[in-house]
This record gives sequence, C-alpha cells and structure tokens, in this order.
Amino acid sequence: MTKAPSILDRVKTPDDTRDFNIGELRELADAVRAEMIDAVSVTGGHLGAGLGVVELTVALHHVFDTPKDKLIWDVGHQCYPHKILTGRRDRIRTLRQGGGLSGFTKRTESEYDPFGAAHAATSISAGLGMAVARDLKGDDNHVICVIGDGAMSAGMAYEAMNNAGAMDKRLIVILNDNDMSIAPPVGALSAHLARLVSGGAYTSMRKLAKDVVSHLPRPLKEAARKTEEYARGMAAGGTLFEELGFYYVGPIDGHNLDHLVSILQNVRDLKDGPVLIHAVTQKGKGYAPAESAADKYHGVSRFNVITGEQQKGKAGPPSYTKVFAQSLITEAKKDDRIVGVTAAMPGGTGLDLFGMAFPDRMFDVGIAEQHAVTFSAGLAADGLKPFAAIYSTFLQRGYDQVVHDVAIQGLAVRFALDRAGLVGADGPTHAGAFDIGFLGALPGMVVMAAADEIELARMVATAADIDDRPSAFRYPRGNGVGLVIPDELKILPLGKGRIIREGTAIALLSLGGRLGETQKAADILEAQGLSTTIADARFAKPLDKDMILRLARDHEVLITIEEGARGGFGSFVLEMLADAGSLDRGLKIRTLTLPDVFIDHDTPERMYEAAGLTATHIANSALKALGRESLSVLEAGKLA
Repeated sequence: MTKAPSILDRVKTPDDTRDFNIGELRELADAVRAEMIDAVSVTGGHLGAGLGVVELTVALHHVFDTPKDKLIWDVGHQCYPHKILTGRRDRIRTLRQGGGLSGFTKRTESEYDPFGAAHAATSISAGLGMAVARDLKGDDNHVICVIGDGAMSAGMAYEAMNNAGAMDKRLIVILNDNDMSIAPPVGALSAHLARLVSGGAYTSMRKLAKDVVSHLPRPLKEAARKTEEYARGMAAGGTLFEELGFYYVGPIDGHNLDHLVSILQNVRDLKDGPVLIHAVTQKGKGYAPAESAADKYHGVSRFNVITGEQQKGKAGPPSYTKVFAQSLITEAKKDDRIVGVTAAMPGGTGLDLFGMAFPDRMFDVGIAEQHAVTFSAGLAADGLKPFAAIYSTFLQRGYDQVVHDVAIQGLAVRFALDRAGLVGADGPTHAGAFDIGFLGALPGMVVMAAADEIELARMVATAADIDDRPSAFRYPRGNGVGLVIPDELKILPLGKGRIIREGTAIALLSLGGRLGETQKAADILEAQGLSTTIADARFAKPLDKDMILRLARDHEVLITIEEGARGGFGSFVLEMLADAGSLDRGLKIRTLTLPDVFIDHDTPERMYEAAGLTATHIANSALKALGRESLSVLEAGKLA
C-alpha cells in the first residue's frame, strides 16, 4: 500500500514554509512531531525536549530567513525538529549512530547550525558575539537564541543577558519555559498583551514617550522608566529580564501557532535592543507516553511507538553509576556528615537513589557546575563530607572553582566523575577525556580511577576517609564487569596500586576501565611467548612510585593504558621515571591514551577501536616496542 504524501514531503528547506498559512503550519507541526517520534523510536535519544518545541521550530523557520538569520539552539538536544526542517530529514534515522547525524547542533553538519551546543547556557553568549560581528560587518540579519530545558538555572545565561542589555544590541532570546518554573498561567489575556507590546503601535508610542522623557530631569526620567517597566511587569511578568536590559514579551503559549507567528513577526520587525520572548511549552507535547512520564521521556532508548515501551538492554551487571550510588548510601549510613551534590543530573549520576535514602542530605543545584563546586567547598569548610557527583565533561565548567575554592584551600571535596572516557552516542561533547590531566595538575589533589565495581566501591569508601585534601575518582559509563561487592571493604592505601599478574618481559600498567582489555592483551602476548605483568595503578595521583619503578626495572617494555587525553597518567609516569633516571637504562616505554583528536559519536566499542585502546592495540604496542610485527585483529582475537 502506497503511503499517503505528507506536507513534510513539500519541505526540503525552511524556504518552502515561508508561504504556508496557519492551517498548513499546524499540519506541518503535526507531521514533524510524528516524524520525530518515529525516528527516535528507532535510534533512541532525547525526545521530550524536542517534542515541546515543534510548533516553536516551525514558527521560527517560517518567520525568519534562516540560515541568513542565525538560529541558535541552547542545550542542543532540542534540535531534532530543527534538523528535520533543515534538509536532514532523509538522515534523521541516523541520529547518534556512527557516521550519522549528531544528537546536538553541529557547525560542520549544516549551515543551519551556526553554533554547536551540547552543554547548557551557551546560546546567549554566542548569539551576542554574532550580533556584534553582524554590526561590525554592516550586515542586517537577525540572531535568535532559544534557551530552556533548565538552562536558565545556569549563571552564564545571566552573565550574557547582563552584557547584552548593557550593549543594547539587536538580539532575540526565546525562553522555552517547559517546566513552568518561571511562567504564570498562560491564556488569551497574556497572549493579547504579548501581541500588543510586541506590535509596532505600542513600540512606536513607547519610543516617542522615551524621547519626551529624555528631556526631563534625571529623577523624573528614572521614575518614568520604572513606571513603564513595572506596569508591564504587573500585567505580564518579566521584570527581572527588563532589569537586565531586555524588552520582555510574554508569557505566550508555545504551542499556539497563531500567537507564535504574529508575535515573532512583530519582534522580527523591531529595530532596537535585545528582546526576550517567554514561551511556555510542554515537554513531551503530543505524545501521550512522554506527557505522562515523570521525566517526559527526556532521554530514551529505542521504543515501541504505539505503547511507548522502551527497549530494555540485555540483563547484566549493575551500572557503575548505580554501584557508586549504592556505595555512597552505604557510607552515608555510617557517617551522617556525608552529603551529595549534583548539578541538575540526579538521575544521570545516581544521586536520585541517594536522595531517596537521605532526602535532607542531597542537593541538586541546577545547571550550575561552578556553584556546585564552591557550594561543596562551603560544606567541606564547615565540617561536612560533600560528594560532588558531576560528569567528567561537565566538571570542566567549574574548573576555576576546583582550583581556587577547593584545591588552594585544601578542602576535602570528593568529586565523583561519571562518564569517564568515551561515552558512545553523545559523542565528544560528553566524553570524559581531560579530567586526569586537569585534576592531576593540582597540588594536593588525589585522583583515582576504578577498574571494576569492587574498586569503585573501595574508592568511594577511601574518598569518605580522606579528610585533609580534595579527591576525585572516575568511572566509565555503562555496566560493571560482574563482580560481587563484599559487605566489608578495605580502605585503599593512598597512592598504592596492585599487581594482577606477574611476568618478566612486558609490564602493562592500566589506569581505570581498560583493565579488561589489558588482561586480554596480556593473554595475546603470553600466546606469543612473552611473559607479561599486569598492574592496576588505581591512582593517577599520588603515583605508586615503588610499584612503577619496580615494573620499569624488571621488564624490558612498560606500557601505560588510560581512558584519558594526552597529558594525563602516562605523562605523570614518564616524568617520574625520567626524574628517577629509569629512562637512561634503555627501558622501552609507550603511553596509550586517547588520541589528539575529538572522536565522533559511535558505539563505545567502535570509538575505542578508533582511539587505539583495544586489546589488539595494547598488544601491538608492546610488540612494536620489541621490534616485532603487529598482529591483525583476527590473529589477536584467536590468541586472546
């Protein structure tokens, strides 16, 4: 049976929507929503936020001349409808797949993506930069930033708004308020007021009044300004944004295309200063299972479109995230000074479980990693034991605070770094690549990396025991290796690794989650007649100098393996060995790290293959150091 043509078939680029009437735009929105649901059911990904901005996306591309007009999506997972409308519909079922579309906006993917975004609250800063560049070049395009899905809890957004208001640049910000955290009730009256204050008649009269007032003495001038702002604020809200220098319009119904189109057209035609449109939307809109779910289907695996049931992964060991959460709960039962801190990721970090066990001792500070770090420092300064559970890649946003507010003061903040290493479909923006180097550079910092579930549980206990300095422990995304955590855990001796297997020719020194591949590599080398030692470093800082020096002394080849960028564990080991004179004795040493490139999204297995951190790569690194021929993947697989 031939599928009936969709209005979406008529839309190859946003230009094709410019002549659509409101009825056609509604039909298009319905078609985009259906296409997105169907596509994400196949690929998995972020669903709820995109469903909430379908009408807004349609209206924006209808009203504005994209890509000449720059449309910037904050927290880029809102952008799936945008991708469907901007020439990428034919690839939408490759979302987050190797070689396919990114799950976020990406400059190299389309001219309709003027700025890449995967972390929150960057859009207004980037948009202001583009607005300034536009004016310096003498161009006349619009810059529109869509921010929401919690991003307004991040301080960077307000820093940018404060700067934009002071500069008085022509910039449009749309606040996608999809959790009712800011918005008063939206109805016909507020929509009417929004159309009124965004229209030409009102703004012309407002400009005339400003011209008249400008000739008054300063006290009367300031009184008139505040009277106008607060009068509109009482009617429609938005006084905070007015104080930051933005002309506020809203709140409006972000799903009503009649309202959206007319207000966007009015705002498009304004000539002066920054404007903020407050659009209230419903996360998960138009898909019943998402609307009724607690998280509005924020992130989903593949699912059945009819029932909404998500595809369950194969049964296996608990995730490292869950192991961390349960281990922290265990420690918190013994010590009421332990508290948990997260930056808008309670579910992603496992602190939702901790919060259920200890609701008064878990703090979600919003998308505000800088604040999370210094808040934790304050807790530590007054005698509590904060565990700041933050993805490795997100902690980068709070690095100055780690240095200044934690490390310099020697405060015992414990950083639980989830998503260490490569993370698969979320790609390079979420890969935990740099924390070993940037934390290891800080005096007094303890840096640990877990190789398995038991080691992670022991590191949680060890961090709880470290009271005189900051510490961090990192662990990968995904499931553990299947080890059962004993009831009684020994605290790790600070800066001490462990020998897993003794050999004589080659030493493989692993830090963190590549230990399984390291063990396979050792089997390959043993099959080649090369006696191999396996060591788990456990600590990137302080290093186990005695163990590493013994490995260097007793073996011809030493290979370090880590799920981190250059400048991390391997570099620390090289520097230590150089200082000790071990490199002068002809030791063949190689450091295996993530390569000096950003690796595109794919399955974790393929990403680690691309990174050169599989068992075959590890074994071949040792063979090359000895001047032997490398093995193929097939040959190595037979020997492992």
